[in-house]
Amino acid sequence: MDRNKLHILGEHDEGTLKQMRQAVAADECAYGVLCADGHKGYNVPIGAVLAYPEHISPAGVGFDIACGNKAVRLDLKASEIRPRLNELAEQIFASLSFGVGRVNQTKIDHPVFDSPTWKKVPFLRTNQSLFASARNQLGTIGSGNHYVDVFEDKDTGNVWVGCHFGSRGLGHRIASHFIEASGAKPNGNMDSPPTLLDVNSEVGQEYIAAMQLAGEYAYAGRDWVCEHVAAILGGTIQESVHNHHNFAWQEEHHGKTYWVVRKGATPAFPGQRGFVGGSMGDVSVILKGTESPALRQALCSTVHGAGRVMSRTAAAGKKRWVKDEAGRRQAVQISEGVVNMPAVREDLARRGIVLKGAGADEAPEVYKNLPTVLQHHAGTIQVTTTLTPLIVCMAGSDEFDPYKD
Repeated sequence: MDRNKLHILGEHDEGTLKQMRQAVAADECAYGVLCADGHKGYNVPIGAVLAYPEHISPAGVGFDIACGNKAVRLDLKASEIRPRLNELAEQIFASLSFGVGRVNQTKIDHPVFDSPTWKKVPFLRTNQSLFASARNQLGTIGSGNHYVDVFEDKDTGNVWVGCHFGSRGLGHRIASHFIEASGAKPNGNMDSPPTLLDVNSEVGQEYIAAMQLAGEYAYAGRDWVCEHVAAILGGTIQESVHNHHNFAWQEEHHGKTYWVVRKGATPAFPGQRGFVGGSMGDVSVILKGTESPALRQALCSTVHGAGRVMSRTAAAGKKRWVKDEAGRRQAVQISEGVVNMPAVREDLARRGIVLKGAGADEAPEVYKNLPTVLQHHAGTIQVTTTLTPLIVCMAGSDEFDPYKD
């Protein structure tokens, strides 16, 4: 492989590097970048950026199409809400839907449901149940590492609201369908090379249209969540930072046009801002791309989070899922993990962080330190705002999710 074809930032385990090298080795791929928060994913690592002249990879975009982050700054100071953090956390957690297959308690009517793409793409047109479930799920958060947080601006004391989730069941079903259409199995070997779609083919055009619809849907969901939480806190949104990090865009790099697939990587063109979250006990940041040869070498991309250093099973132990008499899935612990979650909760409470939901597989120690990770991208980005967590809301530890990374 041409050395100039792959650019790696940070340190990674051999399994992650092998996946990345395999993806970039394809003749159809012109360039690849692995960001410093990278770790293994399905066919393509999380943290990967792949540039194709005439192809696109559904597995490269991933199952959670248009997963992304949004952060909004409110006209509130943290000192105004700090005495009520527990009460506010209860309201946020109770009024939002966390977990797989959940529906929003609030029915949202949004222009995304009027998009002609629902009828133009055969897969969407012939699956009316998908349209109905998408309507019900808009504004739900999901499980795994998806969250809704309230932060304090380290410099100004302002309150920020941040969230991380994607296109929910809509994106997963679109991804599964087109991964299969590309010749692979959605539940196949995670270390297989990613299959590709020709962007000029009929199926390639259908995937791009469906992906873009999922992107509009994810943006709508994150917009609603931020507005909803701002209303609970009693604040008005003054500025927003919003990006997908599981998506594909047509962009110009090194003098040519490519389809750039990012999977767990934030677009960071010069001046473009992004919100990057750390772990539940770590800082999060607002950053922007800075013009430099290093940024161009990174295909104007940066991290989307801190990056895992421990598997979910190692952290939380192994569980077996059984159904109760009502057909609901229940977790039965088979083996213990290494994370002492009660101790984690005590530490967060001592530091003034209110945690709702979550489990050992999302504890701070399973992630890298975000400032350390960002050091590997020095010269490509500038941190403009540092955010410290006040409230962290996530799905509970016994939430069944067959699609966790």
